[in-house]
Amino acid sequence: MTTFLITGANRGIGLEMTKQLVSRGDEVIAACRNSSAGLDDLGVEVFDGVDVSTGPGVASLAKALKGKAIDRLVNNAGILGRTSLDDLDYDSIERQFLVNATGPLRVTTALRGNLPEGSKVFIITSRMGSIDDNTSGGSYGYRMSKAAVNMAGKSLSVDLKEAGIAVFLLHPGWVSTDMTGHTGITVEESAAGLIQRMDELDIQQTGSFWHQEGYKLPW
Repeated sequence: MTTFLITGANRGIGLEMTKQLVSRGDEVIAACRNSSAGLDDLGVEVFDGVDVSTGPGVASLAKALKGKAIDRLVNNAGILGRTSLDDLDYDSIERQFLVNATGPLRVTTALRGNLPEGSKVFIITSRMGSIDDNTSGGSYGYRMSKAAVNMAGKSLSVDLKEAGIAVFLLHPGWVSTDMTGHTGITVEESAAGLIQRMDELDIQQTGSFWHQEGYKLPW
């Protein structure tokens, strides 16, 4: 049995990944700001009050899990704020950086002692953070924060490789959730693809950026 810790597990992709992992017999530790009925129904261990953008919630999670081995750390929590050049909201941009970019770094470093040799860290990012792939502009806060977390993930992969810990950046696809206005592929399809990548990727590929469908993405 593999032990997963998933942030943002109360809804959307995080909740669906939790469902699919539990159904196949894995242990899931769910972290979120506020739990949900759907998450509570799964009977997994839930830590709420975990806002990845601030220190106290993450610190309390790390304290509660001291000595607990985590095989797969999934940094899934994220937010999307729509900001165009004609309607820039700098508070929204900064909030997206705190959640999307520094949040995964904060969680991963806080739980570093829980990650044994052979464990894997995943950051659910977006191809909207790919500089090479940006042909439509806009979405400044989201694009910038995802590009930043891609760099954080790459640096983590270098710094943690000697300890035998692999780090990967995963794009879930454009998924039909509350965050995207319910347009795109189903959460079931996205979660299944993400889990398949989590199972297949190994330390030899650490620091790489993947689409949930199974192909590498450009930086």
